[in-house]
Amino acid sequence: MRVDPASHRVVGVRYIPSPNQDERPMDTQLSLIVIHNISLPPDEFGGSYIEQLFTNQLDPNEHSYFKKIADKKVSAHVLIRRNGELLQFVPFNKRAWHAGESNYKGRSRANDFSIGIELEGADETPYEPEQYAVLATLVDCLRIAYLSLSKEDIVGHSDIAPGRKSDPGLAFNWKKFRDLLA
Repeated sequence: MRVDPASHRVVGVRYIPSPNQDERPMDTQLSLIVIHNISLPPDEFGGSYIEQLFTNQLDPNEHSYFKKIADKKVSAHVLIRRNGELLQFVPFNKRAWHAGESNYKGRSRANDFSIGIELEGADETPYEPEQYAVLATLVDCLRIAYLSLSKEDIVGHSDIAPGRKSDPGLAFNWKKFRDLLA
């Protein structure tokens, strides 16, 4: 796995462009990786609902929960499915709309300087070994492509939006993930 420096995308990964992105502020260096989880409907895995959400194509009539979220304009740079499949929605040099109201080390607007990685999962459902392996490999590749990213600046959504967000949840094994990093 590697990140192409020209396209800012992972080579060989399916790219599904999300309209929910824009330019980062000028001269902003990437300095944070934010790990999230998502399942649509909640606590259900598989299907194309996450892709539909990130591309503004989610049908609110498909599930009662979708009525609450179908109009949200959200995205992440990448999604790691339960089987380890990696999908990319936003090039890493662009701002994905994943963190919302957030603060990291006194800096607000984490979307400006972060990369958002979604894991298909739920707060209390253990993640799959394939997800940890792909996540660690991806993070190592990102740290090679963007030297401003450090091992220390990898956090959960709950760390930058405490009280508002809980992902990646108690089921995410931070030690296991960090042990896999190069």
